[in-house]
Amino acid sequence: MPVQTLDGLLAALPDLPRTLVVPDEEDRIHAAVALVFRQRPATPVELLLIKRAEHPRDPWSGHMALPGGRMEDIDPHLLATAARETREETGVVLPLGDHERFLGLLPRVAPSSRLIPRVAVTPHLFVAEPGTVARAASPEVERIRWVTLEELAHPDTLDEIEIELPTGGRRFPGYRFAEDMVWGLTYRILTDFLDRLDTSGAG
Repeated sequence: MPVQTLDGLLAALPDLPRTLVVPDEEDRIHAAVALVFRQRPATPVELLLIKRAEHPRDPWSGHMALPGGRMEDIDPHLLATAARETREETGVVLPLGDHERFLGLLPRVAPSSRLIPRVAVTPHLFVAEPGTVARAASPEVERIRWVTLEELAHPDTLDEIEIELPTGGRRFPGYRFAEDMVWGLTYRILTDFLDRLDTSGAG
């Protein structure tokens, strides 16, 4: 049964660590992304995605992604990075001290391609206020998209995308939402999230 409500999401999601991660590895870039969930009246639970603007110096240029980015000196920990980047990119303010709205974090992921800078990305999960409205608040973001968890988990959403690499074309798994394709790191994060949900009694 797909998750339809926030109460159903909280019931289906296992306890996650709420660690304030302060990285000490200097041999890589550290970043954080936010899985932001909201529910509006008469609407199932939705997840916030962004489409990154085209930019020649951005290795994720034009990709669908979760809001987030690199840790900066002003960030005391990666939770602060996730909240700051989400606010800067989408205008959504995430409460750092509210444990009812910060649900925890997933294990960090890293790109498998050697052509991409060494970066470690830590996903953080949040519940947004019911009336939350997101927008493309940064030149780095072309537009935003809310998708329901029902859409995300539906088998028909699974698809493949062909990416041209220096060694030739290669197909990657992903999630397709109309014209938008989620693949790569974001696909791996969302798949990990879905794999953790116990939807046997979800509502």
